[in-house]
Amino acid sequence: MREGGHVQRASADDFALSTAVARAQDGDEAAFAVLYRSVQPGLDGYLRGIVGEGAEDVAAAAWREIARELPRFRGDGIGFRGWTASIARRHARGHLRRRGASRRSAGSPGTPSTVDHRVHTLPGATLSAETARTLIARLPRAQAEVVLLRHVVLLDEPAAARVMGRPIAVVRLLARRGVRRLTRLLGSGDVTHEVARTLGEPT
Repeated sequence: MREGGHVQRASADDFALSTAVARAQDGDEAAFAVLYRSVQPGLDGYLRGIVGEGAEDVAAAAWREIARELPRFRGDGIGFRGWTASIARRHARGHLRRRGASRRSAGSPGTPSTVDHRVHTLPGATLSAETARTLIARLPRAQAEVVLLRHVVLLDEPAAARVMGRPIAVVRLLARRGVRRLTRLLGSGDVTHEVARTLGEPT
């Protein structure tokens, strides 16, 4: 993901994010808006990949906590991405627990998925958001989460490992397996870029 031009863009984005973090902590509302515009697309793609329906509510709850706790944050732009992803992940897990409890109490397994898990992608075609989410949904949960954190939220391996509470070696292995499986499903060597561009960038 961070090869060639992607390295330069990511580095520039992280520097700008670090500056915005410092200004937002001093009460600059415009800087906080920069933080939101920079980070939210990746968080949105991540949450839609692991939560699906309800991702917007989870994101809203996460951003309320981010805004409240921002003065206590210590770190740079890269650290901010990891910190916000940890908060979003915690809210997502709580949401999934509540949703599971609600479905069990109702005596129903929930509404069956209507997503077509067959992938129809032509070489060179633009990957749709629906297809990208379908691809991610076909991965084992841990692989899907690592791919989303690495290639949509744009975390490096150590940051993704901290968010998930797993050793770096495990995260590296999960990422490799996830990317290989996505490549087989999509039939493209640049599959992670396609998924990231679809799920993790502003429209």
